[in-house]
Amino acid sequence: MLTRTASGLTRAGMEALSARLDDPAWARDQRLAAWEAYERLPLPSVTYAEAWRRTDISGLDLDAFVLPERSEAQEPRDLAAIIGGPEERAGLIAHADGLSTTSGASEALARQGVIFSDLSAAARAHPDLVRGHLMSTISDWDGHKFRALHGALWSGGTFLYVPKGVEVALPLVAQTWLGMPGGAILPHTLVVADEGSKVTLLDLYGSAPAFGRGDRTLACGATELILRSGAQVRYILLQEWGAPMWEVASLIRAHLDRDATLHSLVVALGGGLVKVDVESQLLGAGATSEMLGLYFGTGRQHIDFHTLQEHRAPHTLSDLLYRGAVKDTARAIFAGLIRVDRGAQKTNAFQANRNLILSEGARSDSIPKLEILANDLRCTHGSATSRLNEEHIFYLMSRGLSRAQATFMIVEGFFADIFDRIPMERVRAHLQQRIAEKMAA
Repeated sequence: MLTRTASGLTRAGMEALSARLDDPAWARDQRLAAWEAYERLPLPSVTYAEAWRRTDISGLDLDAFVLPERSEAQEPRDLAAIIGGPEERAGLIAHADGLSTTSGASEALARQGVIFSDLSAAARAHPDLVRGHLMSTISDWDGHKFRALHGALWSGGTFLYVPKGVEVALPLVAQTWLGMPGGAILPHTLVVADEGSKVTLLDLYGSAPAFGRGDRTLACGATELILRSGAQVRYILLQEWGAPMWEVASLIRAHLDRDATLHSLVVALGGGLVKVDVESQLLGAGATSEMLGLYFGTGRQHIDFHTLQEHRAPHTLSDLLYRGAVKDTARAIFAGLIRVDRGAQKTNAFQANRNLILSEGARSDSIPKLEILANDLRCTHGSATSRLNEEHIFYLMSRGLSRAQATFMIVEGFFADIFDRIPMERVRAHLQQRIAEKMAA
């Protein structure tokens, strides 16, 4: 059995991580610049930073976490099983405690030039390709301490490159697992879809459900989706963290060139505290971004989503639908912004957030916003939060259902708009099963 070793979230830990991953010189320099920014930047203030006003991280002690190198971690769950066996996917990458355990696309895809690899391995094998894109969507760490921490300490990441005109028929799957008490993982997913390419990527995250008393784990991830002209990408992120996990300031950011199309689905079911930013930046005329989100908080979970639909070019379309439910004493926050720059005429942008409160102690906040600098466009935004309707429950019970069955039917119907937009039957079935389990808990 392997002996557990680890490094703290320190400069020495960063240097040890870089050496262990055998970073090329440019990657080491990038990590160092990020670390210097991390040391310089303050923690976000709950009092003064609007994006953090509803999420209190005063109990977060970054010095208490370590970067796992080798561990006696719990056996990782096979997260990829949700879409079936190997014949149902075009490739699989698995990471456990920040280390890559399985890597690669099918031989047929490799012959077409598709690269699906551990990110640190890709940085060594394909430096020109990775160097030009890694962290390219993040400018000066956005002046954000956690972005800089991620830039310094990322590991266990995934790199996907699809060449011009190549279409990948089956989904590719990346799974990330943390099973080490007190461990921190900072995974980075980098997708580059060249002109006219087409691909689906499932990014799956999970961690051990519980450790000893007081143990906590930390995640601070980032995903960069870079779509060249005419590219089509479907990206599904499904996180089922265990209860001890705090996922702080994770980022999903997409850059879409002319006529590119992105279908994204972000699902948050686990974790104790989860705060994620999801952004689509439509940079080329004719770009389209569909942004779907699903979250379900139970117990004392705290889930905070901030979304951005940024239109920088004319004739672009974004369509956002986020739906969430909370029960027990869970809390959910959704803050969505549509921003239309000058010159982004003929924009179509839609934003809808719907929330369902299932218990007296639960709470949901929804804050839709617009920033419009163009004058020839169509933008709509709206939100709604409601509780279970006792008349609806009574009607279903009068037809022979139990109260639990009636409630589940209403909740499943509430999420139907999301399910109907997911073309992958196995993913839909898995989400329905997990919602049923959270309802029964």
